[in-house]
Amino acid sequence: MTRFLLLVNHDGGAVDRPMLEWDPEDIRAHLQYLRDQLDELADSGELVEAQALAAPELAKVVRANGVTALVMTKGPYPVAKEVLAGYQVIDVESEARAVEIAAVLSSAPGPGGHPCGQPIEVRQVMGKAGEL
Repeated sequence: MTRFLLLVNHDGGAVDRPMLEWDPEDIRAHLQYLRDQLDELADSGELVEAQALAAPELAKVVRANGVTALVMTKGPYPVAKEVLAGYQVIDVESEARAVEIAAVLSSAPGPGGHPCGQPIEVRQVMGKAGEL
């Protein structure tokens, strides 16, 4: 089995409005779809972890060189479409299965029940610490 990190991009894909501006019914349907998919992955033993992340305005960027004091700034301030909204770690038989799962998650319903097409980056995990 191989682990993959699915990075859920904040870019709404085919949806041009932030989720907080959707009708409450659409938000519930979107979140329920994702819960159902993650439950299926947990039941199959493929889900290792899944997390949504706090708003990018709450992020901090830390830089340190080990000599001088660390530098911390608030917010990554990248272009909105480059902001990470959440992630899943999956343990699957192949990259093809990881891509299949990403496609299912990407097609979560948005406003009016139309698939979001939210970008999800699929990255193979190199190995556990100490195994590299």
